[in-house]
Amino acid sequence: MKQSSKITIVRTPEQIGAAIRRLRKLRGITQAELGSRLSLRQAKISEIENGAPGTALNTLFDVLAALELDLLIQPRHQSIGTDIEDIF
Repeated sequence: MKQSSKITIVRTPEQIGAAIRRLRKLRGITQAELGSRLSLRQAKISEIENGAPGTALNTLFDVLAALELDLLIQPRHQSIGTDIEDIF
């Protein structure tokens, strides 16, 4: 099983879904296999990976745990240097 130690910053449901999809595939797990591990339908895994609104937090955390992932909350990094408005 390939492991990825790269940190992925996500700020939208679509981004977290894409990150879950990428990491699931890196681990060689199908949507159906992941769903089976969690007693979820494959369609639900697809919805999560597509950033569907309304995903319960406990479901999201179950998916992360099944993929051996952690959720890290930290202050949003501000861009270094000037903002685009300051350039012009």
